[in-house]
Amino acid sequence: MPNPPDSKSLSQARYTQFADGYVTSETHAKGSDLDRLLAIAQPQRHWQVLDIATGGGHTALKFAPHVAHVIASDLTPRMLEKARQFIVERQGLANVSFEEADAENLPFEDDRFDLATCRIAPHHFPDAQRFLYECARVLKAGGMLMLQDHVLPSDEEAARFVDAFERLRDPSHNRAFKASEWEAMCQTAGITVEYSEQYIKRHDFLPWARRQGNDEATIARLIRLLHEAPTIAREWMEPRDWDTDSATFVNRHILIRGRLI
Repeated sequence: MPNPPDSKSLSQARYTQFADGYVTSETHAKGSDLDRLLAIAQPQRHWQVLDIATGGGHTALKFAPHVAHVIASDLTPRMLEKARQFIVERQGLANVSFEEADAENLPFEDDRFDLATCRIAPHHFPDAQRFLYECARVLKAGGMLMLQDHVLPSDEEAARFVDAFERLRDPSHNRAFKASEWEAMCQTAGITVEYSEQYIKRHDFLPWARRQGNDEATIARLIRLLHEAPTIAREWMEPRDWDTDSATFVNRHILIRGRLI
């Protein structure tokens, strides 16, 4: 596993290279999980929002029409520029601004935001606990955290397999967590988990692998790995039509609404 500085550098390098694909990705741009995040959060018109690790800007774009202002932040300048082009130039929204920011060292003052969002990104962070401390710091008292990320099965062997499968496809994947681990980390940061649910995404395997530039040898290794998976891991990932061009599998996420008390 890369050490923390290398992990961030690797994320920057890979998401600079693959920025366009993440802006246009159906999974990221049009997933119904965006509707769930909005429904769970119930944003208010006066809210100031921080979207952390915005990627292609899809979460910022989803929340912007419902709040006063969104800051879309990201560690990767090219990713941030692509998000700006997507939101401002193509969608015409005027209440979104863009700032380069490290999720573990946010360049914002204390008690500033009503809502912080972070979607499908914390598995890249070298120190997820520090990220949560930073969320707690920049949120107002009573402020909300809406978090979505990969979630691992409770079985330890299956969890290790699912995490390794993700890391083979994307070496900048640091680690995912179990639902119980997320709840414990939030509590440590002073954020109470008010609500959580599991959200299931079924991916077309080949586009999923190729979005991260995987060559044919890596794709073959991923296919072989899932054949060799522990039973609980296969049940968790639910592969269909494996060994065909129509292969799909399930990727499970956790959606959390936390509150700074």
